[in-house]
Amino acid sequence: MVNDFVVRFANVNGTGSASANYLFAKSIFRMGIPVSPKNIFPSNIQGLPTWYEVRVSEKGYLGRREGIDIAVSVNPQSIVEDIKGIAPGGYFIYDSTKPLHEELFRADVTFLGIPMMETCNREFSDPRQRLLFKNVMYVGALSALIEIEYTVLEQLIGEQFKGKEKLIAPNLKALQLGIDYAREHFECPLPMRLERRDLVGNQIITTGNSACGLGAVYGGATVAAWYPITPSTSVAEAFDDYASELRIDSEGRKNFAIIQAEDELAAIGMVIGANWNGSRAFTATSGPGVSLMNEFLGLAYFAEIPAVLIDVQRVGPSTGMPTRTQQSDITLAAYASHGDTKHVLLFPSTPTECFEMTAKSFDLAEQLQTPVIIMSDLDLGMNDHMCDPFTWNDKYEYDRGKLLDADDLEKITRFGRYLDVDNDGIPYRTFPAVHPSKGAYVVRGTSRDEYATYTEDSPAYKRNMDRLVRKWNTAKTYVPKPEVYQKHSPARDAMLFFGTTTQSALEARDYLGSIDAMRLKSFPFCQEVADFIVKYDRVFVLEQNRDGQMRSLLITEFNADPKKFISVLNYDGLPITAAQIVDQISIHMTSGRKK
Repeated sequence: MVNDFVVRFANVNGTGSASANYLFAKSIFRMGIPVSPKNIFPSNIQGLPTWYEVRVSEKGYLGRREGIDIAVSVNPQSIVEDIKGIAPGGYFIYDSTKPLHEELFRADVTFLGIPMMETCNREFSDPRQRLLFKNVMYVGALSALIEIEYTVLEQLIGEQFKGKEKLIAPNLKALQLGIDYAREHFECPLPMRLERRDLVGNQIITTGNSACGLGAVYGGATVAAWYPITPSTSVAEAFDDYASELRIDSEGRKNFAIIQAEDELAAIGMVIGANWNGSRAFTATSGPGVSLMNEFLGLAYFAEIPAVLIDVQRVGPSTGMPTRTQQSDITLAAYASHGDTKHVLLFPSTPTECFEMTAKSFDLAEQLQTPVIIMSDLDLGMNDHMCDPFTWNDKYEYDRGKLLDADDLEKITRFGRYLDVDNDGIPYRTFPAVHPSKGAYVVRGTSRDEYATYTEDSPAYKRNMDRLVRKWNTAKTYVPKPEVYQKHSPARDAMLFFGTTTQSALEARDYLGSIDAMRLKSFPFCQEVADFIVKYDRVFVLEQNRDGQMRSLLITEFNADPKKFISVLNYDGLPITAAQIVDQISIHMTSGRKK
């Protein structure tokens, strides 16, 4: 098995294993081999089991795969389940400082014991270093067992500790201890091994949250208001880091503001106020935060104020599993707030799209004068992903939509904030105080007429609501188009998927053969989605939630026959796999052939 296996590290949260595990994954990437790491960690600070899965795939399959080929265990708490999870013919590498109980051994698994703690206690005097270097030691053992190039590891350690050169030598020592032990006691390499390739091109590895933070800077954001919540906190942290480098004026002053609010409700209120006043502002949160923000999102929709919200979804309801992934905020975000309310949603599937969609979302929010919600999730936001490099045209000019300045207002006899001049549902707006006497109006969440004057007149309210429907239909021509995966002649069946289901969906399509597919990138659904769906007898909707929320959205928006849409679901908190997709779809294909 060359360049095609899964390695899983079983650690204890808070023991410094993350950097060693990332060193392992990145070294494979540096060897030109596609790799996909997944960090599975608890919601407490320290002491519980944590896992780090690395899929190696020469074919470039980057979705999570079930079945562990090599397990590295340094956590006695989870060792029973870790051994159970190994595929037949796999390998179990463990710290043999203390012997394993006989009942733990499996005849179909090869056990490789390495006295990691004993060796580190002997070779290093500092107690903290002993714990940390145990992790580096198992990376060294793996490098001998599966043939990771030493020069790559050496280079990465040098990069990691640049500016802290005194740490390089002991890390290299720990690495070599693992290499030497493996070569002396085991047959190296294993049948599962690596060979250098040139399959990653100029791709990079990064997280979706980091990409969103950078995208906000390039999108022109100058204000971020937020309240910490897993798994979105690192979006605001990334924005702070990038803005501190890129939004500094010639005198060294910051040209941005980051406000940690007292709660999510205050955060979205600040964002709406800043956007109304002319800034480009955003917030980042997860499902519980979106729940709190509902009333303010309704205000922004009805008062027609731009806003950008990055929703990094996690498992609900309530607190749920804060450090597990899901796509379960779909209906919450699409119809956030009471009354007849609809919001624009964007569905990135890679960090590259996180960057691009976040950057463009500020234009979209101002063009449509409405909230735009970017639907990321924990898997995309917090895990490292291979993706295309980010690109940007330095000549790009922001599109602020239908915005009137002082000269424009001077030409108007009476400014009507909610007049539909162009019959596309989008009115003209202006910023406060751009003209000494014209353009002022009251921003309100209550009913008003075309001139922003309070009224409870039924025809005026209905005209306004009908205009918002026209604007919603106009939005269908603004949002990103879906991506179609179709052969020359359409198949009988099709898959619809979005976001982080993408990689596993494309892998499953290779296994299934005769099935077409579409990746949704946005809501509202454009005409291309309707045209695609009508071609097929059955449409399998792939999503990571219990209730088939995207399926429900499709049925509702298209007033479609529910029997046409078949849910393919995963909601255990872990990323969906190609095997899960194939298993669920195959049942229906088999039953269809029998009929």
